[in-house]
Amino acid sequence: MRVLPDPLTTPFPSFPYRVLAFDSGIGGLGIVGALHVIAPHLCIDYLADTAVFPYGEQDDTQLIQRIVTLLSNVIDRLHPHAVVVACNTASTLALEALRSTCPKTPFIGCVPPIRWASRLTHTRVIGLLATKATSRRPYLNTLQTLYAPECTLITHAAPGLAKLAEHVFRGLPVTDTDFENELEGLLKHPQISQIDTIGIGCTHYTFVLDRLRALLPSNICWLDPAKAVARQTCAVLSTQPPHPTPLPHMSQMPQAWFTALPKDMLVLLEKFALYGFKNISLWDDNTN
Repeated sequence: MRVLPDPLTTPFPSFPYRVLAFDSGIGGLGIVGALHVIAPHLCIDYLADTAVFPYGEQDDTQLIQRIVTLLSNVIDRLHPHAVVVACNTASTLALEALRSTCPKTPFIGCVPPIRWASRLTHTRVIGLLATKATSRRPYLNTLQTLYAPECTLITHAAPGLAKLAEHVFRGLPVTDTDFENELEGLLKHPQISQIDTIGIGCTHYTFVLDRLRALLPSNICWLDPAKAVARQTCAVLSTQPPHPTPLPHMSQMPQAWFTALPKDMLVLLEKFALYGFKNISLWDDNTN
């Protein structure tokens, strides 16, 4: 297996800024973790739209409306310096609408690492593991046309893999058979032996990357964009003026919200504490 150089060898300086990371579940925590490494004093809030998880299985039109409405309300209340849309489905679907609706707020999205894969591949056959929504979106075709026209792109949609990642994150048992069922189409693809690079097109997959590596040929190089998104976030923040004084409603501690509280809250609280969150609250758009 090829080992990639770590892009985080030189830490960024501390930023006196506050960022909101947004995802449908726990996937965006991989980016939060990368941000803590390169900007340890950055205050990061987290919002998970768990009420409609998983995003990859939702209707596009309704999902755009929900994401724009939800994040508009959050921005009006929290005034973050930037928002990381730490979800491939939300990024490929709603980034344009978000930037149009909230033009003063910088948005950093997560897109499938097609360009990165095209730079690393030797066989010119690359793979992408993603949700059904990301796999079918025209945005993906545009990425290949622009950045990997000489490559054969094999995209595999795994509708239940994000849920398996949620289980693994919680420490619940997930068998290899469960993963094999999600990867069946890719494992049996006639060009599987030619694929030398696979990008993950869902931030949830960060938490099961070791399991995925174990099931596919060992020569495959896996690409997780979490660190690249963290670096881009810091680059964007460096161009933003800090708030002159702390806003009165802004806690000095990072805050985490869910749009629907899960039954296994105690388990999640223990896991979220590893990312700097002492509590998880229910997001209520009507709360001032």
